[in-house]
Amino acid sequence: MIGRLRGTLIEKHPPWLVVDVGGVGYELEASMNTLLALPGLGETVQLFTHLSIREDAHLLYGFYKEPERALFRALIKVNGVGPKLALAILSGMEQDQFIRCVMDNDIKALTRLPGVGKKTAERLVVEMRDRFPHWTADQQGELASLQSGASAAASDPLADAEAALVSLGYKPAEATRMLSGLEAGLSTEALIKTALSRKLAG
Repeated sequence: MIGRLRGTLIEKHPPWLVVDVGGVGYELEASMNTLLALPGLGETVQLFTHLSIREDAHLLYGFYKEPERALFRALIKVNGVGPKLALAILSGMEQDQFIRCVMDNDIKALTRLPGVGKKTAERLVVEMRDRFPHWTADQQGELASLQSGASAAASDPLADAEAALVSLGYKPAEATRMLSGLEAGLSTEALIKTALSRKLAG
């Protein structure tokens, strides 16, 4: 099991990134929170990882902070929630915000996340509510501080942002609408984060 990687960030195309570790390039998929927290290309990065083994692929997921990985692992234990949907949830909400939605039974807010219908939102509340009282206050709020400056690595931030939103479960037309009117010159990560925030706000 690969639990952590430390190496040089050599590619970043949300939601994918590549870390060079001793000459081996590890391709990982990450949430927008993690991507926003990453340094620029060529910088050293350390990521907590989760390896998902399927019949047709071995997929590696990267997380900037261990609490985000812990929440990811809790999410994929929920009936009907796989790694792709878990990443979409982590990308659409900060960890402490998600915990509040679960504890407050806020089904409406959860259904604004891509791929989360009413039944899935209800399962999230029922199956995860009892887990959160055991999380410390530091764990619940740690991901709120991940908004560090991340440099843009893509030549076309808008196109990459749209592709990333589609990979998170939004339809292409919806992704285009979510990005419409956003300020030109924003990085890919900033475009995605702003689009997700507007979507969540309704």
